[in-house]
Parts: sequence; structure tokens; C-alpha cells
Amino acid sequence: MNHYSIGIDIGGTNTVVGLVRDDGFVSKRLSLPTQEYTTTPAYISAMDEAIRTLMQEQDIPDIESIGIGAPNSNFYEGCIEEGTVNLPIKERIPLKELMESRFGVPVVVDNDANAAAFGELVYGGGRGMRHLITMTLGTGIGSGIVVDGKIVHGHTGTAGELGHCIVNPNGRMCGCGRQGCIEMYASARGICQNYLEAAAQAGAPLSESATQTLTCQQVGEAAAKGDPIACKAYDTTAYWLGIALANAANFSAPEAIFLMGGPTHAGEALMTPLRKYFEQFLLFIYKGKISVQLSHLNSNDTAILGSAALGKISE
Repeated sequence: MNHYSIGIDIGGTNTVVGLVRDDGFVSKRLSLPTQEYTTTPAYISAMDEAIRTLMQEQDIPDIESIGIGAPNSNFYEGCIEEGTVNLPIKERIPLKELMESRFGVPVVVDNDANAAAFGELVYGGGRGMRHLITMTLGTGIGSGIVVDGKIVHGHTGTAGELGHCIVNPNGRMCGCGRQGCIEMYASARGICQNYLEAAAQAGAPLSESATQTLTCQQVGEAAAKGDPIACKAYDTTAYWLGIALANAANFSAPEAIFLMGGPTHAGEALMTPLRKYFEQFLLFIYKGKISVQLSHLNSNDTAILGSAALGKISE
């Protein structure tokens, strides 16, 4: 007999509610326009209705848990904190309390990076593992750390900001106010900067208009086709990311590190040099014991599966 959970991914544009089978199959999902809900009661009622609609349409009488991936969330309090930038509701939203009172099942709330890590553990390449790290490369870099089968939250509930680990103290200025964070070298914008610098070094600088329209997707596609400047950009990305991952391995000794996000679509243009640099910088006691892999989750399902997996924390 199959069992089902609900995964809810709260984004600034859409809130996606999905019905997830225990084997990781997303049976169906519904999308709600986040910006249309300006009060907590209206927003909670919309999520409630979406869940009941999914259950009714799929003829599912019961769900085991609800997991919610949300920005500016507090795992310990089960809420979205007040003043969240991308949400129209600026007050504190007690998601756990309100949803548990409606459905009578465990509800877990966490940020999207931690949800992705637990999704990889429960439904992805981390099945059967107890220790792993995930990094999501995108506009910024998000990360989640799993130790002994549990997400590391730390004293403040905000542990795992690996994107802001400094790899080059005199490097690029980061939005966090410090210099040389790995986010400035391995995020989408960082990879574009790597490309611009590689092009200049090769004597083929881009025009101002081309610089302004350059995207990480373009760099990745060029690298996948063997373009030397794009490959150099990804080699630079791999170098700095290899340092960051080797340092991360020191404090949690994961069985594997999984990467996901748009920049990883370059495939081996990133992964081949990354594995080389990772092993080069890795402390000797970990050499050959930690694999670096691309996420095994379907990129279209990552957010929903990660959110649904959060509910397993309570089981």
C-alpha cells in the first residue's frame, strides 16, 4: 500500500503544493499565485483547499505529513518570520501551528536549501546514507548539511551557509559585505564573471552590450561544446568550489556531496575539473572516501520532493 505526503514550496511568485508518494513520485501538484494572498488566513485557506483538492482528485484518504520549504523560515518555531522580503504578508506566519490544527498530521517548516538536502537523502542519491552535503548553485549558493540522518540547524537555526565560506580573503566583494565568498565564484553571476575574466586574458574581451546580456546558461552551453574560454571559466569555478567543498568535508565528513542548480547543467565541463581539485585539496584522511555527484533528483521536482521529505523529520 502506498503512503503519501504533502510538499509545499513557497516562492515569491508561486506557492506549489504537491502530493508525493513514498517512492518519490509526484502524483500531482497545484500552483498558487503567492502575491495574491495578503493575509495569513486567506493564504492558509488557499493551501488547505489545494491539499484537499489534490487528495480528492487522486482518491487519497490520508496523508502522513506536510513539509514546507519557505524563505526566512524558523525551523524551531515552525514559522515564516515577519518582514520576509518576497512575500506580501509581512507578519509572522505560524505555518506549523495552523496547518497541524487543520490536518492533524506532523508539519515541518524549513528553508529551501535544507529541504533540498533532505530531499536528496530521502528520495535521491542519498538513499541509504546518513551523512551528506548538498549545494544548490544558482543566483546565489544554498547548502544543506545532513549528519547522522538529521539536518544541521545549529543554535540559531541558520547553520549551513556554505555559500558564504571565504575561499579568497582578498577576492571579489560579496553581497554579504565580505570578500571572497565562494558564492562570488561558483554562482551563476560568479561563473559569468569567470568567463569575462577568461575572455580578457585570452585577448578576446566582450563588448559592453555582450557583457550585459551574458548568462550562465550561455557559458555552460559553450563549455559543454568545448569552447576554450567557457571551459577556462568553468575550470576557475571548479578550482574555487573544490577548495570550498574540501573545507566543508573537514567538519562533517560526508559520504557524498551533491550539486544541483542551473550551472551544473554544464555537466562534465564542471564535474571533471571539480573532482580533480576536490581530491587535490582534500585532507588525506578523507581522500577516496567522499564522492562528488550531481543531484539524482529531477530538477523539476526538487523543490516539491525536498519539502515533502521534510515531513519525514518527524517520523
